[in-house]
Amino acid sequence: MDNLQFNNGLTVPALGFCTYGIPASETVSAVQQALELGYRGIDTAQFNGNEAPTGAAVRQSAIPRAEVFVTSKVQTNGYAATKAGIDDSLKRSGLDYFDLLLLHWPMPDTLGSYRALEEAYQAGKTRSIGLSNFNISQTKNVMDSFATKPVVDEIETHLYLQQEKMHAFLEKNDIVHEAYGPFGEDVRAMISIPTVQNIAQKHHKTPAQIILKFLVQSKIMVNARSISPQHMQANLNIFDFELTADDMQALRALERHQPMIDWPTTMHIDE
Repeated sequence: MDNLQFNNGLTVPALGFCTYGIPASETVSAVQQALELGYRGIDTAQFNGNEAPTGAAVRQSAIPRAEVFVTSKVQTNGYAATKAGIDDSLKRSGLDYFDLLLLHWPMPDTLGSYRALEEAYQAGKTRSIGLSNFNISQTKNVMDSFATKPVVDEIETHLYLQQEKMHAFLEKNDIVHEAYGPFGEDVRAMISIPTVQNIAQKHHKTPAQIILKFLVQSKIMVNARSISPQHMQANLNIFDFELTADDMQALRALERHQPMIDWPTTMHIDE
């Protein structure tokens, strides 16, 4: 496993396990399977509706809590609601702390919401805080308003929406670019791209592995989702090879600036 370092010194796995879209009834077994296979980053959210089973799987695991990096995301607006929501998330999950808390998207009172995250960070309820679905202007506003810089911005990122401008901005400001939707929510279409298939054949890897490797090798943090143990394991097996410069160039050439999931229209303000 490759690791990335946040601007507060915290180390995080470059590839984690995403629980979005996994029913609550299946989340415990899915997270337990992921941990057994070697995942050490687990991503949940208030919006997902599965913080409780995610936390239960982490608590029931034989892996020490300090070795599992747990992310959740808040969807509440304003200081009071977000402060209460963080405590509710901790209670639901049964965890003493999160490793990362994100604002899931900009709110009418984003600064109030972020103040609650900063206080949670200062109180030890989370080891780091960050953003999701924030454009450049929105991110700058948060950075200019608080002493605690966000450690990540999680944004839709895949071969058809590579986020070069956002990536350069985040890199310049020592904020990790985190991807959601690495397959654009259309895995079959992504793995059928001839360029991806050709590179996969060359490296004796699957097309899905090539896509994940492209992101990780670009210094982008990724959370991949699957409930198939075979696919979970395959997603992890991307750290025993490197894409060549020509491979990376060919994959970058697939950029379409095309959102495929739910990229907010406000994100295009900075395009």
